[in-house]
Amino acid sequence: MSLNITFINYVNQLSSDLDRYLSIAILLFGTIGNILNCLALSQRPLRSNPCVFFFLTSSIASIITLISGVLVRLLSGWSADLTNTVNWLCKVRVYVLFNSRTVASWLIMLATCDRWLSSSVHAHYRQMSTLKNAQRSIIAAIVLSSIAYVQLFYCYEANLTNSPLECYGRNAWCRLLIDLEFISIVVLIPSMMMLIFGILTILNIRNVTLRQIQPVIKTGINQTVSANGHSPKLKKSDRYLLLMLLIQVILLTLFSLPQAIQNLYSHITQYEIESSLNVAINNFIFNLFFLLTYVTNGMPFYIYTLCGGSIFRKALRDSIHKLYH
Repeated sequence: MSLNITFINYVNQLSSDLDRYLSIAILLFGTIGNILNCLALSQRPLRSNPCVFFFLTSSIASIITLISGVLVRLLSGWSADLTNTVNWLCKVRVYVLFNSRTVASWLIMLATCDRWLSSSVHAHYRQMSTLKNAQRSIIAAIVLSSIAYVQLFYCYEANLTNSPLECYGRNAWCRLLIDLEFISIVVLIPSMMMLIFGILTILNIRNVTLRQIQPVIKTGINQTVSANGHSPKLKKSDRYLLLMLLIQVILLTLFSLPQAIQNLYSHITQYEIESSLNVAINNFIFNLFFLLTYVTNGMPFYIYTLCGGSIFRKALRDSIHKLYH
């Protein structure tokens, strides 16, 4: 009994330390990275590209997500979170958080669609990849997300006790509805669409390359050149954008799925009687997976820096140079 109590206290302390210290790391690296993203991607040569414009707006949404989500978890670790006790702050904060997370996720999905359009062999599809259409898509995503989460003003409530968080769904039906929305709208649908359009983009690039290649015979040796006399090659900026996008899609799925699975597990076992040790372990896992989902909002800058090639790094250097002067 004494060992169990000691271990329960240890696990509860670990949960508090996650809120205090892991939150600081995610908030600092995520916020700084997204600010640098905004500086680099807002450069004139880049921001006219529809895919880059999606990345830029997604970075802004990620900053809002980190402030409304991770900063609040950090304050909660030090018992300074007013959203746990003030009802209207709880509702507004959660509404902003869910909207920004959904918009950030869907903008990456729309960027995948844009890469598919811009790489199509059909001129009509390529003409749809424009900055104006990107702006319209962003407005539509924000409006639809805002409508989808209106019920949060009813479902969420502060000062709850028998729940993972004090600012949480007021009853089982609300929690189930919110978790199903998170799993479907933020994780499953965007991930599946990203995977589908990512594969279609790769097939488009392959088809374009095969169409451009024409066989010619020189001195008895078979060679292939493109129709304009040069070896077919995807534009450097498009190659880097596609690589950045694919890596971001993979990491977004990997960091989001554990939270979705944990939410489903909690609903399946909600009517089972659990020991204090199991409750402590479940709360620790919940806090860990909950914070890991925010890593996806803080990692884009580091993906772009490593995979964006000289184009992104040059834009970043230029933006910092202008800011310094």
